[in-house]
Amino acid sequence: MPRPEGILALLDSRSFGSIWFWVILTFAWTMAGRRILGVPSDVITRAIGIEPGPEDDPAALRLLDWLSLTLPRWRIDQREGAILLGLGSFLLTTLAILGFGYGLEMAQALVLLILPFALLFALELRLAGRLRAVLARAEVGLPANEAGVQAARLMRRHRVVITVLSILAVALTAFYGAIWMIVHPFGY
Repeated sequence: MPRPEGILALLDSRSFGSIWFWVILTFAWTMAGRRILGVPSDVITRAIGIEPGPEDDPAALRLLDWLSLTLPRWRIDQREGAILLGLGSFLLTTLAILGFGYGLEMAQALVLLILPFALLFALELRLAGRLRAVLARAEVGLPANEAGVQAARLMRRHRVVITVLSILAVALTAFYGAIWMIVHPFGY
């Protein structure tokens, strides 16, 4: 029979001292790098090495097809953008005040988890706008191979940004969590 202390330790609500926080942080950043705007990594990788030619390469057509399916989901008008910005700013500001102003560990952990993803969301919206322009040029006459290469390069650069952002976010969170655990060894 399991001991109650073991179960309570497993369900600990402390953030930086809990294995669940670190599992969620690792899982979230792992999943963030697997797809870019909903397009699988292998589709992007195949489209990078396309040679210009008279016939359309299937890899370029596949990437452009994926983009034509996924980019409409990334279209946000000004009103929706203002609402998202206002709600996101309110949430992050509230959590930052609760966490860093009043010393609540859970709020600090949530700020360190959510803030980099908010930045990543803004970067993905920007990438979606650039890819919409490439897709529009492909619809009016830009060769599919050239459009596929342009889109794949933009998405590859974005993947590098995601990698750097994830490394910085996890390192900063781990550093801050270690300092928190040293300063608060008993959790308070």
